[in-house]
Amino acid sequence: MSLATLRVSEFIDELSSSSPAPGGGSVAALSACLGTALTAMVCRLTIGKKKYTDVEQEMKDTEGKAIDLQKKQLELMDRDTDAFNAVMGAFGMPKETEDQKKLRHEAIQNATRQATLVPLEVIERWRAAISLADTVARKGNANARSDAGVSALLISAAAEAAFYNILINLGSLTDAPFVSSTRTDAERLMADVKKQASSIREHVLESIQG
Repeated sequence: MSLATLRVSEFIDELSSSSPAPGGGSVAALSACLGTALTAMVCRLTIGKKKYTDVEQEMKDTEGKAIDLQKKQLELMDRDTDAFNAVMGAFGMPKETEDQKKLRHEAIQNATRQATLVPLEVIERWRAAISLADTVARKGNANARSDAGVSALLISAAAEAAFYNILINLGSLTDAPFVSSTRTDAERLMADVKKQASSIREHVLESIQG
């Protein structure tokens, strides 16, 4: 089952079920997808307007990048769920003998490592997405400035959610070098996202409050 092909009501029903997947990671991907869709919308509300002819090509370029990211984000919804299911599958392996316990432990570690790399990729893409939101917030149609602000909010929240998933997975891993380097990368990426999100928020509020 592909989450991206579900109706909104179907996705919500699946999300609220007792199944742990889809969960926060898939919701994060959807949130960022919605945010990037808003970025594309602001671009389209800007393109063709006489007042914004000087930024028209930049808006067209931004729109193309936003649509591309939007499609990739939909794919990440399913990849996050698949990664989680792989971890659950590893936990379900037999553990009656010492050899079985060893194989099960290795499988859990490998699956958890992969489940950590997915949200890390998510944050990397969200950083690119929020840069696009920044462009439309500052140069796009002023009448859609609030939409650009919502775009940044959704993308920033999605990145934070992915960061949570990384941290909880790292707590289960025994590979100290991987844990250390992944945490460092995630914290660096999150710092960039938060900085941009804060700047966009200030700009949008100043613009719409007059």
